[in-house]
Amino acid sequence: MIKILVVEDDHVLSDSIKEIIQDLGEIKQVYDGEEGYYEASSGIYDLIVLDLMLPEKNGYEVLADLRKENIQTPVLILTAKDSLENKIEGFQKGADDYLTKPFYREELIMRVKALLKRSLGLYSENLIEYRGLECNLSANSASFAGQTLPIQGKEFELLIYFIQNKGVILTKEQIFDRIWGFDSDTTVTVVEVYMSHLRKHLKPTGLDQAFKTLRNVGYILEAKE
Repeated sequence: MIKILVVEDDHVLSDSIKEIIQDLGEIKQVYDGEEGYYEASSGIYDLIVLDLMLPEKNGYEVLADLRKENIQTPVLILTAKDSLENKIEGFQKGADDYLTKPFYREELIMRVKALLKRSLGLYSENLIEYRGLECNLSANSASFAGQTLPIQGKEFELLIYFIQNKGVILTKEQIFDRIWGFDSDTTVTVVEVYMSHLRKHLKPTGLDQAFKTLRNVGYILEAKE
């Protein structure tokens, strides 16, 4: 499941944004810059919709601090500030796109879709590929050489998360927070169980060997050659 973080202090506008883009993924709403930075720094989101005029910590500061921490999650800035100087500052701080309030519903959807498509490595509307493995995000199914693999549910989400972050070390805690969520009743050991299942289902393709275990840390999926 795609995860999107909305950092907007206007609760009515935040709810409106959520309603507009909720079909694209799971939406998390926060209402000030400090909490926004805390959530975003977890690295579990696929996209951040970020207001500039926020209490506690403004959007420019949030964005700059995230980039300093090498959090490269795509950021779409939403703001009433429409001057060229404001836009330049936003892009210099590391923004990926900029949308001025008020905005059209369709434009927000298109910009969010474009950023997700680019960041997730989609080569068509809902397909992501890794070394011949095709994952359909609409059908939540994975196939290799025309054969559907028995990868479903949390296993599928786990696979997608790794493909999106190939070449990046993912800790067990990061994986747990991303796939099972902060409020889950289970424990982080479930990650090892699902990694074992995923590797088993990928073994016929040989792609199980692309997943490397880093002792006492987590896992990494080899970057695509």
